[in-house]
Amino acid sequence: MTVISTPQTFIEFSRQRALAPDGRCKAFSADADGAGWAEGVGVVLLERLSEARRRGHPVLAVVKGTAVNQDGASNGLTAPNGPSQQRVIRQALANAGLSTGDIDAVEAHGTGTRLGDPIEAQALLATYGQERPAERPLWLGSVKSNIGHTQAAAGVAGVIKMVQAMRHGVLPRTLHAAQPSPHIDWSAGNVRLLGEPQEWTPGAGPRRAGVSAFGISGTNAHVILEEPEPEPVVVEAGVTSQGRQPETVGAPTAVVPWLLSARGAPALRAQARRLAEHLARNPELTPADIALSLATSRTGFEDRAAFLGQDTGELTAALRVFADGREHPRVAVGRARPGKLAFLFPGQGSQRAGTGRSLYATHDAFADALDAVCAHLDGHLDRPLREVLFARPGTPEADLLGRTVYTQAGLFALEVALFRLLESFGVHPDLLLGHSIGELAAAHVAGVFSLADACRLVAARGRLMQALPAGGAMVSVHAAEEDVLPLLAPYEGRVAVAAVNGPAATVLSGDEDAVTEVAGHLAAAGHRTKRLRVSHAFHSARMDAMLDEFASVAAELSYQPPGIPVVSNVTGRPATAEELCSPDYWVRHVRQAVRFHDGTRALEELGARTLLDLGSGVLTAMADECLTTTDGIFLGALLRRDTEEPESLTTALAQPASAGPRPGLGALLRVLGRPAGAAADLPVPAAAVLAGGR
Repeated sequence: MTVISTPQTFIEFSRQRALAPDGRCKAFSADADGAGWAEGVGVVLLERLSEARRRGHPVLAVVKGTAVNQDGASNGLTAPNGPSQQRVIRQALANAGLSTGDIDAVEAHGTGTRLGDPIEAQALLATYGQERPAERPLWLGSVKSNIGHTQAAAGVAGVIKMVQAMRHGVLPRTLHAAQPSPHIDWSAGNVRLLGEPQEWTPGAGPRRAGVSAFGISGTNAHVILEEPEPEPVVVEAGVTSQGRQPETVGAPTAVVPWLLSARGAPALRAQARRLAEHLARNPELTPADIALSLATSRTGFEDRAAFLGQDTGELTAALRVFADGREHPRVAVGRARPGKLAFLFPGQGSQRAGTGRSLYATHDAFADALDAVCAHLDGHLDRPLREVLFARPGTPEADLLGRTVYTQAGLFALEVALFRLLESFGVHPDLLLGHSIGELAAAHVAGVFSLADACRLVAARGRLMQALPAGGAMVSVHAAEEDVLPLLAPYEGRVAVAAVNGPAATVLSGDEDAVTEVAGHLAAAGHRTKRLRVSHAFHSARMDAMLDEFASVAAELSYQPPGIPVVSNVTGRPATAEELCSPDYWVRHVRQAVRFHDGTRALEELGARTLLDLGSGVLTAMADECLTTTDGIFLGALLRRDTEEPESLTTALAQPASAGPRPGLGALLRVLGRPAGAAADLPVPAAAVLAGGR
């Protein structure tokens, strides 16, 4: 970087008659009359090639070789040394393992002085200009003719110019050089000045260029750049690493997400317009590559928009509608706010036959985790759990999912697998909250139980509940807990509050006649009631007969403090390590009310701003009623009932208001069949254009 903060360089070079009166550098030109100073800054990202490939970064050029040397004692401040320049070129070539004939062009130092240019040209003629075919001259140019001599930034400017020239396949002309300098013996080698743009056709190998930069102290640097090899495209469509066959093979996902972010709504709309215009000029860009680039190569600012579609036409149309300030059904707009990410684990009643089948076919992380859970649970069940989970609706196997022993095992397996899937994308929660059996899944992923112990406890819970005498009832009441409790006194031991799911959402459980009577009193008082379809009256005294045997199982397990904070169903507050590591806690967890309302409020107080339901959205719908405010809080679900699972997963991760899950979208796109490093050029962000004022 160079900022000209004093006039000293102008004064010194004027005294030497080495400053161009018109401020223009006329590199290697007959009109050369001195340097023209400029300010500048250049930035390039350097990575090991293997690391760049692994991270999916686009490789624009490869540094094949470099060399630096020093002129030593010279006859003046700015007098270059020809032999030193020849040596630095040969050293760089040797470092690259190349010969002079392998190089197509050189971006020269080329300041436009009558002294320096002939010396540099002679060094190039003596090296690159020798033993070249007549039809393949070394092409010579200097970006200083375009932007002036940016001094300390001049070398990186030359690198950027040649990288861009490789990408476009064109060597740009050097300005102000209608006549090559007569002080250079151009017949001494096959070197030609770029007086006009030249199509850059590679020789036997890839395009290669040298870049020279000389320091005022006599330091010489030379870099050899090479066009990168085409990146290998490996799309494993149809077979996962475990040999599982998806049910359909084709597009990795039915919907592609394009994510934009900016500071302010005008900049967000401007960016959408620029992207639409960019796509019109570059129709070869694919929707998936644009999605990957937007998800992985852009800063996430506060104002966000997510565009969902299946092809470029649909997505571009959505961009244009949004850019015009209109609403579009496939565009979600939001403002991300800093805060914590909480995962919600649903309980009994959220199960659906066939859930997870599509994710199992398309995501190894999900399938591996589900297989691991089933391997432990199957020993406690009459038939393999996966057969029940993935059964087609309406089949006898699907009906089994309604039995408590399979319901609880299935929910636990599904939620653990979903957690591991998000974990594989790099999405890590700050807080966990489960609902009934969901808290056992939360405790396991938090590290309280090993998988074997968690499965043993889940299986015992479902088996012992299933074995209880049939009967009892559960009724959901649209009333506050404090309105319900006074009515329960005459029914002590027969009716209990099973769950407090919201400020006006209470669930009653117990003996059927007693529950029906209490519900009738509440209905007469104007409260809506709904009987729940359950096999047993959970979280009531009708569970007491199983508690001793369940306590024996819980006492045989090993416990560890949680690695992720868990908010308790029993207390509605963050659970302590002592609570979660106590067998007695899990016994009380079966019997006492689920305090989801209090737990959701606790998440809010702890700073959760994104609540993600690892299910179909039952808990986020309830959480919406529990929060003191939903302003700045995002509620989402991974699996929507009316949406295919891969699309639902993509949509959840793409939600613009979500500060937590969105970083996992890049990993998701790579998993869904995209080749590593499939990146596309994007237009300059609108925010940068607005900030620059043009």
